[in-house]
Amino acid sequence: MSLISVDRVTYGYSRQPALKDISVDFHEGEIVSLLGPNGSGKTTLLKLLLGLFRPQEGRVLFEGRPVCDIPPKQLSKRIAYVPQFHRLSFGFRVLDVVLMGRMPHKTFFFRFCKDDEQAALEALERLSIAHLKDRPYTEISGGERQLTLVARALAQGADIFIMDEPVNGLDYGNQIRLLSRITDLAYHGYTFIKTTHFPDHALWFSDRVVMLKDGKVIADGDASQMVNRLNLYNLYNTHIAVMDLDGGGHICVPEGVTGRSGHCAANERYNVQGLRA
Repeated sequence: MSLISVDRVTYGYSRQPALKDISVDFHEGEIVSLLGPNGSGKTTLLKLLLGLFRPQEGRVLFEGRPVCDIPPKQLSKRIAYVPQFHRLSFGFRVLDVVLMGRMPHKTFFFRFCKDDEQAALEALERLSIAHLKDRPYTEISGGERQLTLVARALAQGADIFIMDEPVNGLDYGNQIRLLSRITDLAYHGYTFIKTTHFPDHALWFSDRVVMLKDGKVIADGDASQMVNRLNLYNLYNTHIAVMDLDGGGHICVPEGVTGRSGHCAANERYNVQGLRA
């Protein structure tokens, strides 16, 4: 049985459908990237998975139960949302931010206990950022903030992470570090469903890719197969070569783009073995 199942779902705003009769399943331990141009329905799909929206047609099931029928506090013990960027006005310690993930386990009048603090510290350790625990959240880097939010979700007890463009605004090094941590967690059974505007990231760090355009799924399958020149053209109306690199791996390169140096992007500099369809 699928962990989360989207069954013939339609949802729209002011009579304008954002998603049109889509069906897609998500399974335990997967990293799934949602690819698509702006306005394709990616964020709407995330909100449906989180139970924030109720489908106008069809249903979204979590372990066989309609997501919208599961109490939010109960759902949040399994599913965590990690935003693309999070700004706090007050200089809470990093440890305090991670402790906020324990709130679904508390009653209305509560105090954090030693078990909560231990869960927060273990989450920080798991992401190798325990050294930041006493630093103000407002003073750490963007990449460290994103890792802090992932730690908060771990402390929450969730095993399913819904992420909206998690690398948005991060420098290249922090993008790779964050995605590498996600990959490591997936090896241990955690599930990640994330939107991205980077086909390369989908190739390097995802098991599956779901491509959305105009509210419909136009491709769904293994990342190494779905990220190809034809699908990328259908998705973005842009010619993009997907190259197999000598020694393994793939890279997406725009076709026919000549830089100021006079070199074409898709050329021998990549030691290409062959173009994929």
